[in-house]
Amino acid sequence: MIKTVGLKKEFKSGIINKRIVKAVDDVSFDIEEGKTLGLVGESGCGKSTLSRLILKLIKADEGKIFFNGIDISNYTFSDMRELRARMQIIFQHPDSSLSPRKTIYSSLIEPLKIHRLYKKGHSEEIVKQYLKVVGLSEEILSRYPHQVSGGQIQRVVIARALLLNPRFIILDEPTSMLDVSVQAQIIQLLKSIQQQFKITYLFISHDLELVKAVSDDIAIMLNGKIVETIKADRLYLDAKHNYTKKLIEDFVVF
Repeated sequence: MIKTVGLKKEFKSGIINKRIVKAVDDVSFDIEEGKTLGLVGESGCGKSTLSRLILKLIKADEGKIFFNGIDISNYTFSDMRELRARMQIIFQHPDSSLSPRKTIYSSLIEPLKIHRLYKKGHSEEIVKQYLKVVGLSEEILSRYPHQVSGGQIQRVVIARALLLNPRFIILDEPTSMLDVSVQAQIIQLLKSIQQQFKITYLFISHDLELVKAVSDDIAIMLNGKIVETIKADRLYLDAKHNYTKKLIEDFVVF
């Protein structure tokens, strides 16, 4: 479903003494349809930059990106418009994912209008159906984001992504801002949705054990590079890179 080959992205850092930062440095990986690749690394290692390169929200300096077998590396913003519905992202901060000035209903219906999928009457029913999928009642539709909990907002954001029938979703630390009990509920929901709709995930986190619980394979990222990729169920047995071993040790000690 997703394949990258030699992706690179550099940024200039500093005002006076400018230096080049290799945010993503020759990254190659692939994710099979309906599977989850977990991407683990400390803050600043390039995880979020990589996710935005895949979605072509920022332009790569080098490398190729394939979506469902199609090379989209040179797609323009206009070319990507049609694919946006199929490639979604769910961000870390649920409270900043929705406009505070719009009702939940307006936020849910907006993507359908943007992608010209809105049909009066029919779309409203679809919205209600997907609310049920994520475990919410239609009573929430008239509320504003500040009137619901963080966990409920994240469920709304998930429903909004599902409305566009995506084949691939990037989950950028989707539970890190939630209480532990709510985290577990959202993770179970995401796993259930994946099974039901056969969606492919890239799950980004700094939490090794969480990634192990939700992923088929785990890619370890350090200083812009993927230094190791391991089957999730073999993580503790097959880890070879020193950084991976350190992450495991730090988790076990914690």
